[in-house]
Amino acid sequence: MNAQTERLQLTGPAGAIEALRDVPPAGMPLRGTAVIAHPHPLFGGTMDNKVVQTLARAFVQCGWTAVRFNFRGVGASEGGHDMGVGEVEDMLYLIDQVAPSDALSLAGFSFGSFVASQVTLRLWPQRPLENLVLVGTAAARFSVATLPPEMHERTLVIHGEQDDTVLLSAVLDWARPQALPVTVIPGGGHFFHGQLPLLKSLVVRHLR
Repeated sequence: MNAQTERLQLTGPAGAIEALRDVPPAGMPLRGTAVIAHPHPLFGGTMDNKVVQTLARAFVQCGWTAVRFNFRGVGASEGGHDMGVGEVEDMLYLIDQVAPSDALSLAGFSFGSFVASQVTLRLWPQRPLENLVLVGTAAARFSVATLPPEMHERTLVIHGEQDDTVLLSAVLDWARPQALPVTVIPGGGHFFHGQLPLLKSLVVRHLR
């Protein structure tokens, strides 16, 4: 993301996990660590995805150390795709290493939002989150977790109006029983082409 980006090699349940860490500028008070999950590995999803990078930039701008990583079988991360089951374990192992006691926020894009939701449920209530940001939530294809009511005010769900990968109606069907608000970007597609600055500003507004 920038010259200061630190490459990490961490330990996961399937072997090495490749990760990148960015920190806020010197002198900015640190708020904690944000861990960000990427879209579906079998469809080209990696930690270098533009939406994932945008989420990392938003967190860093607001004083969070941002860690993004490759799920098992992606890039230099060892193992093979596990339909979301092992990927939840990957994220939990990573959190234990990069943020064992820090204030913690999670974010995910598409498949990564499904994983982040499941990790939230696994951590709750022993490890409450400061923030949860779900973008392009994969509600049509995976069992996205029902969030603890106490997390609702700390959760931002963003979806594109014209997302043809995950229909907005599927996300609303997931959110409706929880009375969980969804922020809709008019005309937005799944990858928010041309709208990443708007996406970033919405996340920054939520974090502040």
